[in-house]
Amino acid sequence: MHPNIVEIGPFVIHWYGLLLSLSFLLGIYLSMYRAEKRGVNKESIMDLAIVVVLCAVIGARFQYVVTHLEEFRGHWLDALNPVQSDGSVGLGGLSMLGGVLLSIIGLILFSRIKKLSILTLGDIVTPAFGLGIGLTRIGCFMVGCCFGKSCDLPWGVIFPPDSIPAAIPELAGQPIHPTQLYSSLYGWIIFATLLLLDRKRRFSGFVMAVFFMMYGVARFSVDFVRYYNDSLFTAFGQTWTINQAISLGMFLTGFLMLIFLSRRKPTFTKAEA
Repeated sequence: MHPNIVEIGPFVIHWYGLLLSLSFLLGIYLSMYRAEKRGVNKESIMDLAIVVVLCAVIGARFQYVVTHLEEFRGHWLDALNPVQSDGSVGLGGLSMLGGVLLSIIGLILFSRIKKLSILTLGDIVTPAFGLGIGLTRIGCFMVGCCFGKSCDLPWGVIFPPDSIPAAIPELAGQPIHPTQLYSSLYGWIIFATLLLLDRKRRFSGFVMAVFFMMYGVARFSVDFVRYYNDSLFTAFGQTWTINQAISLGMFLTGFLMLIFLSRRKPTFTKAEA
């Protein structure tokens, strides 16, 4: 609920930016460590890290812009230009799920170009996604974005008057679900679970498949109590979010991967055993 850590004149350090940067750095270090144990060149992980970082930012921005077109109508350059038309600097709107999806696509393309096993690379890097979610969602909480609906639960949070939720009349001064912290919690759970399961992997791609399933279920569930004023659609007599549809697709992808890959012969290399 305090977006800035340090503010000295024009020099500002934001919580979200700091935690996002930290998540990338720790994720790269973790992935390099895990790659070495599997006999994968660490330089390949550094190259992949550049691809993932770019894809994460571009994908997150793209999804935000597509789902908030009215916000950019009449000044479309703000969708890409870090210097906004109002004079502010930075890309203020990012949607994490879009970043995750494009990063996965980047991972797939990178593995094809470098002729590396997508399953092995996926198992190496997906725990870092859980770590990143756990860290960056804390940044979301400090900024006040990605907030939840009103609630009467003991842990409901009342955001200050100058925060983003307070600008919405039905939420101003009301306790709301701290969906950012829910998301951070499931990020840490995914991270820890994948590291534990990795000790007894049954086949290459196992860790990546479990990530798809866990993240799909977690994001799908949290969206029931997250506040949205757009990005909604109706199906089967129920209102859903676009993110829930994407999350369902991720879960089904992971589930089908488990079924298909479990029927194949083990593909571990000696370095991975």
